[in-house]
Amino acid sequence: MGTLADLRSIPVDPLEPIPYRVVELVQETVDVITVVAAPVGQALPPAQPGQFMLVWAFGVGEIPISVSRMAADGRVMLTVRAVGQVSGAIVGLQVGEVVGLRGPFGTVWPVAEVLGADVVVVAGGLGLAPLRMAIDALVQPDPRRITVVVGSREPAQRLYPGDLTGWAEQGASVHETVDTADREWHGGVGTATTMVERLHHPHQAAFVCGPELMMMSAVRALAQQGVPTDRTWVSLERNMHCGIGHCGRCQLGALLLCRDGAVVRWDHVEELMEVRGR
Repeated sequence: MGTLADLRSIPVDPLEPIPYRVVELVQETVDVITVVAAPVGQALPPAQPGQFMLVWAFGVGEIPISVSRMAADGRVMLTVRAVGQVSGAIVGLQVGEVVGLRGPFGTVWPVAEVLGADVVVVAGGLGLAPLRMAIDALVQPDPRRITVVVGSREPAQRLYPGDLTGWAEQGASVHETVDTADREWHGGVGTATTMVERLHHPHQAAFVCGPELMMMSAVRALAQQGVPTDRTWVSLERNMHCGIGHCGRCQLGALLLCRDGAVVRWDHVEELMEVRGR
């Protein structure tokens, strides 16, 4: 029987789903779960920070989902909120059931490019999932140079609280805020952008992911603090279908985001996004 490395060396048709079995389900919030899936046989190449998989719920359909973490044995972690028919079917999976995965697709957070710089990572809601591996990688060399800002709708919607605590314990500066607080919440209140505006430490690069309007406002706030637009990256979502830039459904200006994104440098899309946001 071949090893996992042997299986990974076999060419994979990018349009053919590879079977993965659900081995664990992690309830992140009341409506968000992380599906941990292991290859049934042949394994896909490991995803890099910021990349996504196209996940096929058999008999229902296929949607793109960012990879929130990879395990050394090939297990893929996909964090999903039920917002439609396909995502609802994925959230409703049981351990032992099989899904189809294609990928990984898309561009990556340029971790190597910003190492040694003071980096701020800004996440809104489920936007923390595509940033999770990037933060893991950034924190390892020098956590004191990393600032993480996370905004959630309410305390019950906080994503990966264990990771947030772990990154802070390693030395990263972690700031949490919620739109609506309860009596037990003792952290910040307001949007992620509001928290960014309160930062006093200068940063030289930024990774931003979340709802589109939140990203635009956060990028503006970062620019006012001196973060260059050519050192700011965002993750953009569109209707990704094929994953290889053929169908054109994810077109944004001259970009096909399944191929040229989802991670893009802000100065490459700033003019287009500002027009769309008016």
